[in-house]
Amino acid sequence: MTVPGEQAAQKDQLRQYLLYERRVRTPSERADAADAVTSALLAGLDGVGTLAAFVPDPDEPGAGRLPDAYKDLGARLLLPVIPSTGRILDWAEYTGELEVGRYGLSQPPGPRLGAAAIEAADAVVVPALAVDRSGIRLGRGGGYYDRALVHARPDARLVTVVFDGERVDALPSEAHDRPVTAVVTPSGGWEDLRVRAD
Repeated sequence: MTVPGEQAAQKDQLRQYLLYERRVRTPSERADAADAVTSALLAGLDGVGTLAAFVPDPDEPGAGRLPDAYKDLGARLLLPVIPSTGRILDWAEYTGELEVGRYGLSQPPGPRLGAAAIEAADAVVVPALAVDRSGIRLGRGGGYYDRALVHARPDARLVTVVFDGERVDALPSEAHDRPVTAVVTPSGGWEDLRVRAD
């Protein structure tokens, strides 16, 4: 049996390892991965009316291609805004411009729409460092998306994007975890997951 403190330590060790692996990828590996995951995302998200997504940092899959490539979907695009204090994501519509926000992350400069704006999304692309076969994802540990996904519709498609080696058999889960329903990897493309119903 794993106790909560041990589980947190295991997650932190895994995060450090995965972040290191991302940092040491070559620019060509990142570019190839960005091309592959962008193509798979555009095919899998075809037909969405409103999409909530994020701007990948330079080490994440899709960096350099997303979010601009989502324009091809013709969908309304919402991107997160990290508030100056607290851990509740705000949202703003992406119209092609970005500014630097908290933690140096890119965000839209437009009007803030509130935490519940994600309710309008037919699909949500969620960042992750790893995802398991049941859709449990490992984030960076801040809990921003755990809080944000409370507002996502029950029928919204939740998709995460990870590198090939970040698909794992199992991750520790907690009661508040909302599984993703699909994962996109550079070599595997779009994969729908069988998410257990609680």
